[in-house]
Amino acid sequence: VLIISDIEEAKQELKEMLSGMFGDASKTVVIEEFLSGIECSVFVLTDGDSYKILPVAKDYKRIGEGDTGLNTGGMGAVSPVSFADDVFMKKVEDRIVIPTIEGLKKDKIVYKGFIFLGLIEVKGEPMVIEYNVRMGDPETEVVMLRIKSDFVSLLEGVATGTLESKLLEIDSRYAVTVMLVSGGYPGDYEKNKEMSGLDKVKDSILFHAGTKLENNKVLTNGGRVIAISSYGETKNEALSLSFKNADVISYDKKYYRKDIGFDLK
Repeated sequence: VLIISDIEEAKQELKEMLSGMFGDASKTVVIEEFLSGIECSVFVLTDGDSYKILPVAKDYKRIGEGDTGLNTGGMGAVSPVSFADDVFMKKVEDRIVIPTIEGLKKDKIVYKGFIFLGLIEVKGEPMVIEYNVRMGDPETEVVMLRIKSDFVSLLEGVATGTLESKLLEIDSRYAVTVMLVSGGYPGDYEKNKEMSGLDKVKDSILFHAGTKLENNKVLTNGGRVIAISSYGETKNEALSLSFKNADVISYDKKYYRKDIGFDLK
C-alpha cells in the first residue's frame, strides 16, 4: 500500500507498479480515496429483519502511545465515543445500517447475528472502512459493560425473529478497558511470568486474555494478558480507575498504553 499526496508522484508510482514493481502482484492496482479522520466501531444486532444498534466504541490498535508502532490485537477501548453523537449516528443508521439490512434481504441472505461496521469520521461524515460479522476485541469489553438489559433476551430475539420486541437499555456511564501486555509484544515475548496484585484490584472488572493457572499461581500465557475494564461518570474517571489497577497488578516486563482515549474529548 502506498499513501501518496502528490498527483505526479502517484502517476509515477502507478507506472512502476504496473511495470512489475511488486512482480505479478502489481499487475492489478486498486486506487482508493484516502480517508483522514478518527475511527470508531459500530455494532449492530439483527434477526434478519429488524435490528438494534449497540453502544459505539473506539479501540486503539497500535502498540505505542500516540498511535505509533506496530499494530496489535488491541491495547484498549472507550465507549461512548464523543463525536458519535445523535446527528452522526442518524447518518450512520440512514446511510449504512438500513441499506445494509435491506441489501441482505434483497440478495435473499438470511443473516442473524452481529454486523460490525468499522467507520471513520471524515469532517463529520461517516465513511465505511470495513465490515465484519462479530464483536471486536477489546471493544466487546466496553460494549458489553454498557448493555444494562438482558443480553440473552436480545440473543433469543435474534434466534426467534422477535428482536424488535426486545428491550435494549444502555448505561449512560463511560466504560473503558486498558490492556496489559507482555514485554516485547507484538513481537517476540516471554510467557510464564508470575502475576501478583490481582486480589488487590478494586472497582474494575478483569477480563483474562493470556493467563493460566498453575500450582495456584496466575501466570502470563500470551501477548495480550489481561483487560482492565472500568465504569466512570466521565471518560477520565473510568480511565483513572483502570490505570490505577494497572499499576496494582505486577509481572516482569509488564506494559500498557497510558494514553487510551487521548484523541477523544
